[in-house]
Amino acid sequence: MQGRVLVVDDEKAMVLALKGVLTKEGYQVETASSGKEALERIETGNFHVVITDLSMDGLSGMDVLERARSVDPDLAVIMITAYGSEKVAVQAMKLGAADYLPKPFDNDELRVVVRRVMDTALLRRDHRRLLEQVQGDFGFGQIVGRSPAMRRLFETVDKIADTDVTVLIRGESGTGKELVANALHYRSPRRSKPMIKMNCAALSRELVESELFGHERGAFTGAIARREGKFEAADGGTLFLDEVGDMPLDTQAKLLRAIQEKEFERVGGNQPIKVDVRVIAATNQDLETAVGAGRFREDLYYRLRVVELVIPPLHERREDIPLLIDHFLKEAAARFHRDVKPLSGDALRACMQHQWKGNVRELRSAVEQALLLAPGAEITAADLFGNVVAADAPPVPAPANAAAAPLSFREAKEQMVQNFERDFLLQALRRHGGNISKAAEEIGMYRQNFQQKMRELGISAEEAKDSGD
Repeated sequence: MQGRVLVVDDEKAMVLALKGVLTKEGYQVETASSGKEALERIETGNFHVVITDLSMDGLSGMDVLERARSVDPDLAVIMITAYGSEKVAVQAMKLGAADYLPKPFDNDELRVVVRRVMDTALLRRDHRRLLEQVQGDFGFGQIVGRSPAMRRLFETVDKIADTDVTVLIRGESGTGKELVANALHYRSPRRSKPMIKMNCAALSRELVESELFGHERGAFTGAIARREGKFEAADGGTLFLDEVGDMPLDTQAKLLRAIQEKEFERVGGNQPIKVDVRVIAATNQDLETAVGAGRFREDLYYRLRVVELVIPPLHERREDIPLLIDHFLKEAAARFHRDVKPLSGDALRACMQHQWKGNVRELRSAVEQALLLAPGAEITAADLFGNVVAADAPPVPAPANAAAAPLSFREAKEQMVQNFERDFLLQALRRHGGNISKAAEEIGMYRQNFQQKMRELGISAEEAKDSGD
């Protein structure tokens, strides 16, 4: 992509000359004969570079610079200045101009300046677009759930994401601890800096310290060159330590110092290295027991656990299962270039009853495999589980009309969500003796919205009182 350029000058001859040179260079060039017209075009166009004369009737080039940058901070502005106005050019650079061209200039000089500024502008936009995409992928878009536990998790992430607080994420294997770490990083001011990940359980005892802090040449057999560690690589960004409970005790002491003092030495070195790193740790272990048994340092435990985020296992938030299935189906269909196949009513009921010992990871794998291999137009329980009926969890009541006619995935999901919402609201009402205001306040809803939901679900306060007796 060569880029789009807007040329602004109230001298027609200058506009035509600039347009001719830049068009031959392959740029898409539009023109404006005044500052007012330029701003109108900037509002509606998608330009990468604006070239504007400093002195024009009406709005000056300086006015165009200030207003254009307020409309689009990524827009690069090149100022054309008259001979002897270098001081004004410096002022324009301070206000955000990318460069300036003092008159008279030749075509080669014009080409060089525009190419340099255009390359930078295109790189900046690509970076922003990539950053937005990454934030979408690693924000809450990949962490699906609306159960009370997940809503509390989202609220806490929002509260602490823009801080440097150390976070300990806890949860069973497959619950999505790394996704939560991603969300914390990409919703923080550090999102444009590296997020470095290290699995403490995947390395041998001898290599953990070298991997974390790096090593000097000759520090040990095989260290033929200096190597940067994860802490250095994460400088300015975030270091995610997965399975931190598996870290050796001697390395734990050095990790504690690195977190507290923001400095460390490479293995085999004695030169302190200063870093600015936010640490997020995760574990599926019982760290309290590990501390009691002497396998994990108590001081490190409390240093990591400034804020603790607990991700519940999937069987404790079954109301999220239909949402996760829908999400994984659409995601897999897009990735594998397949049509979305709905789940049959019996398949969805089987999913709601399955124990999911592998948590969200197991559910995702089952859905992806079924989408690719199911022979029919919809996914059945047999496609998901074969001939094994896994109903370790308390059974979820089947919809009343299930025997009369098979349900589509959407119908079954809507019924199960409705059942959950009705039970959830009723329980809140029962806890407060049918008092709508107190029940609404407890679950974080406005009274009016709570009442509207009661009407939709056919709930009365009297019903709650009767049921609670």
